[in-house]
Amino acid sequence: MTLADKTVLVTGANRGIGRALVDEALKRGARRIFAGTRQPFVHPDRRVTPLTLDVTDENQVQRAVERVESLDILINNAGLDAYADLGDRATLQRLLSTNFFGPYNVTLAFLPLLTRSRGVIVNHLSMAALAPVPFSPLYSISKAAAFSLTQSLRAHLSARGVSVHAVLTGPVDTDMTRALDIPKSSPESVATGILDGVENGEEDIFPDRMSLSVAESWRSGVTKALERQFSSLPTGNPAR
Repeated sequence: MTLADKTVLVTGANRGIGRALVDEALKRGARRIFAGTRQPFVHPDRRVTPLTLDVTDENQVQRAVERVESLDILINNAGLDAYADLGDRATLQRLLSTNFFGPYNVTLAFLPLLTRSRGVIVNHLSMAALAPVPFSPLYSISKAAAFSLTQSLRAHLSARGVSVHAVLTGPVDTDMTRALDIPKSSPESVATGILDGVENGEEDIFPDRMSLSVAESWRSGVTKALERQFSSLPTGNPAR
C-alpha cells in the first residue's frame, strides 16, 4: 500500500517523531491527516486537521471519533517515559495509562472506520518492548504490554482485512531521550523508516540503524515463529 490519497491519524503529533510523521505523510501524498495533540496545534498545510486528543481521556477519544469521517491509517505514536524504579506503582500506572491503554482505547474507538477501509494500525513501540532497559524498567514494562497488544490485534484483525504493525525503535533524538548521552537517530529519519515499513508491508518495523541491526535475527527467531504458529489458532473462547 501507499500513503497517497489516504486519510491518516497520528497521535502525539505536536513534536518529535509525531510531528515528523505528519510531515513525512504529507510528502507521500496523504489526502488528509488528523494530528492528535493534547495542546493546541497549528500546521501550515491545509491537509492537516488538528484534533484535541489526550489518549488517556476517553471523552476526548470519543469526540475525536465523531470528527473523523473515514480513516485508512491509525498511527498510535503518543508515548510517555519516566525514570523510576520498580517499586513506584503510581508511575507504572501512569505509563500504562498512556503507553498501553492509550493505544488500546484509541484503536477500539476507531476500529469500525478501519474495518470499513480495510485499513492499517501502526503502534509505535520501542526496542525496550523486546528486552527491558535497566534504567527505565517501568517504561519497558509498558512497552512490552503494548507489543503484546499489537500482536494480539494482528491475530484478531487479519480476518477483517486490517493490518497491524509494530514499530520497534532505538534511541531517537527527542525530548524524551535528551538526558541520554548515546548515539541517536533523528526523528525525521525514523519517520521515514516507519512509513517505508508500512508501505512495504513489514509486520515489525525497525526504522533506525540500531534497531535494524537486530531485524533479521528477530524475524527469523523462535519468538516470531511462535507468533506465526499461534496466529493460526482460532480466536474466541475455546470453552464455548
